[in-house]
Amino acid sequence: RLDTRNPPGNEILAAEHLHALFEAEGISGEIVGPSKDRGTFIARLTGDGSAPPLLLMSHIDVVAVEPEKWTHDPFSGDIADGFIYGRGALDMKHMVTMEAMTMLLLKRAAVRLKRDVIFMAAADEECGGHQGAGWVVKHHPELIRAEYALNEGGGSGFVVAGRRYYPVQTAEKGTVRFRIRTRGRPGHGSVPHNENAILKLAAILAKLTPELLPVHFTNTMRGYIAGIAATQPSDIAQALQAVLADEKTADAAIDRLPLEEALKQRIHAMLRNTVTPTILKAGSQINVIPSEAEASVDGRNLPGWTPEMFLEELRSVLNNEAEIALLNPSPPLEADLQSPLFNTIKDVLKEQDPEATAVPFLLTGGTDAKHVTKLGTKVYGFIPGLYAGEGESRRVHSHDERISVRSLQWGVRVLCEVVERFASST
Repeated sequence: RLDTRNPPGNEILAAEHLHALFEAEGISGEIVGPSKDRGTFIARLTGDGSAPPLLLMSHIDVVAVEPEKWTHDPFSGDIADGFIYGRGALDMKHMVTMEAMTMLLLKRAAVRLKRDVIFMAAADEECGGHQGAGWVVKHHPELIRAEYALNEGGGSGFVVAGRRYYPVQTAEKGTVRFRIRTRGRPGHGSVPHNENAILKLAAILAKLTPELLPVHFTNTMRGYIAGIAATQPSDIAQALQAVLADEKTADAAIDRLPLEEALKQRIHAMLRNTVTPTILKAGSQINVIPSEAEASVDGRNLPGWTPEMFLEELRSVLNNEAEIALLNPSPPLEADLQSPLFNTIKDVLKEQDPEATAVPFLLTGGTDAKHVTKLGTKVYGFIPGLYAGEGESRRVHSHDERISVRSLQWGVRVLCEVVERFASST
């Protein structure tokens, strides 16, 4: 019900609400940030210090809405037909709720912890996190320094050929955003010619197809595909294993998979560096041929790839036709697939849903992990949730965003068990 749309943010509303909630439960915390409106709330349950801290990460800002296209007020928190409606229900005030409840339940039960458990509900993630987690890392790293962290990016169940899986995010792509500029000969629009900067740019952009850049296997994607294959019937298992047989034939093997097109599209993206044109700029008057044209492109690089390597690969397939300017890159990340935290998550999920399998997962987007990993923290994405169909996941950042009450309750139970077990016994 708290409107924390970013921009402008105004996350202080949610930060103060959480602060009061935690104080009422006897958990001290503080609000920090670059200004009075951009608050990040941080609290801590203290362990005996025999193991390093665990950080629970979430963000309290949300993206913009078009209220007239919703069937429920996006800041009402309406409950209808077993669902809670509201902006942030899936990204990611549900994780704020799960982690907050985990802190309260651990406190109420007086659990004896070996690790401190730190709670951070950050501002500004939707606009890069520089006023939230990034600011905390730069100005108050001591408040959130931890060995491991749980973050957004994985956890919600999905189904392949009737079998359930829970993705645990062990990797995320970096960003290599850039501008492409072309130059041409200006002139009057009534006399067309082939030196038009817009036509040159259009020819380059036409090459930026979803599968322009080649496939590169990462440890996470090998584990993701192999993990799904391990519990599938032999025909589907063999088809999945064929994807991993050779990087050069992986695309064709993906296209042959008997899976939903949306899942195949995601697998294509998870296996390569990607480029997506998102903004165009050229000309100022309809009867004038401009001398320059420009496109902004959202580039995403795989773990192990630097921005320089990414641009070298891109230029090689574009034959160096474009003038490219790099814009504030952020690094890709990949965590250990055999860590104690990852294994704890797998064990708890198997207990809570014995017929399901946890698999590592690569997020094609980015999160606040890019800031926190600067402190040496190993970050895993895990928002436990029940499978609700492909249509539900597409509500993220869309109209009528919602989460089922049952899934939220299940998520609290699973997350609390993971945190209690990991922080008290490892």
